Amino acid sequence: MVNFFKPSSKKQTAGQVISVLIDRLDHNGIGVGKYQNKSIFIENTLPKEKVTVKITEAKGKYFKGSVIDRLVSSEKRIQAQCKHYKTCGGCDLQHLAFAEHLAFKQQKVLDLFSRNNITTTLPWQDNIVSEPYQYRRKARIGVQYNKLGEPIVGFRAKGTNTLTQLKECSVLVEPIKSIFTPLKRLIQSLSLSKSIGHVEVIYTQHISLVVRQLIPLNAKDTELWQQVAQQHQWQVYIDDGKTIYPLTNVTPLYYHIANQGTSINTEPKYSIYFEPKDFIQINHDVNQKMITQAVDWLALDKEDHVLDLFCGLGNFSLPIANQVKTLVGVEGLQAMVNKAQENAKVNQISNADFYQADLNSAWPAESWANKTYTKVLLDPARAGAYEAVKQLLQLNVSYILYISCDPSTLAKDSQLLIENNYKIEKISIMDMFAQTKHIETMVLFTKA
Repeated sequence: MVNFFKPSSKKQTAGQVISVLIDRLDHNGIGVGKYQNKSIFIENTLPKEKVTVKITEAKGKYFKGSVIDRLVSSEKRIQAQCKHYKTCGGCDLQHLAFAEHLAFKQQKVLDLFSRNNITTTLPWQDNIVSEPYQYRRKARIGVQYNKLGEPIVGFRAKGTNTLTQLKECSVLVEPIKSIFTPLKRLIQSLSLSKSIGHVEVIYTQHISLVVRQLIPLNAKDTELWQQVAQQHQWQVYIDDGKTIYPLTNVTPLYYHIANQGTSINTEPKYSIYFEPKDFIQINHDVNQKMITQAVDWLALDKEDHVLDLFCGLGNFSLPIANQVKTLVGVEGLQAMVNKAQENAKVNQISNADFYQADLNSAWPAESWANKTYTKVLLDPARAGAYEAVKQLLQLNVSYILYISCDPSTLAKDSQLLIENNYKIEKISIMDMFAQTKHIETMVLFTKA
């Protein structure tokens, strides 16, 4: 039997130039069209656009392509504000009119809920937004080195692990948006080449840098860091992989949140103290509005006993405690529990107690779990809170407020609550990460 050679269809199609009509955006904000009855994914395209595309990847079930020419542009397309947008992978949606971002994010939540058999009409409320640019107060800036040993200081390029050199970032708050050039200049001057892994930058009351130091600092480099820090008024901490210690004079890190019903610029307000590597919400304005909405949706009163799961530093705990009879906060890390306790003490909150527990393991036997609660707030990490929700059902509370930073795990956890006689009373998008595909959602569940 003679076997005739048949060329691979992948080799035939890769490199081809075709015309594609974009039908929709996928969950990453990438345009999707059809070619040879398969989906083709093309970055920087929008629905109803017709584009000439070079096929860059041909897989068994889909293609990927890059735009050569835009034949028909969407009326919703705008000019990206950031000069680095075409190369930097930090933002996904700068080419889409900002008014359309929330519609895209709502649709993503709807799609994921539908996949989890949640098909009822969602009771959308007003979305929480901030300024679309200059909102981010914390970021990790990468440092890589080229073949000549010269540093590249910036964020990852689109679709790669390679950094793109930045001059500024349009989503960082004004005091730190242009920090890349002085950082690069300093790193180039260090006597120990390739000694920096990354730099975390934080802006609250001061500009603080946490420098991942791969090689122990020598005296010359220590002096250089201190000189440049003084020049730019930076607080500098060194992370040597084992400990984090201050390299310059530092003052405690904290941010303010307003008491319910007051402006952040007036008293009374709470001070939330944190350490350089602690998690804080990166968008100050959205965080404040999110807390205010949480207090409002929970309809708190002085007879309520509230359980705050994944409470962190007490970001929600303190303003809630001010409205209720008692509050119990639970967090997985003892260090964070200690900080929440200290923040309550500093802010003269006496009706809040904090406990350490792994909330994704069995916790009904814990002393705090055997108390009576009227309302619950939970704010888990991206992995969600499925195991915690299963145990939470035993408390039989009337109100559960879920703050989510991943709609896929939110959909899974919501399905569990709905199957156990809870209904979605309110839902809204919180645009914590404007210009990106990332979605934060607040959902209020009530016992049916």
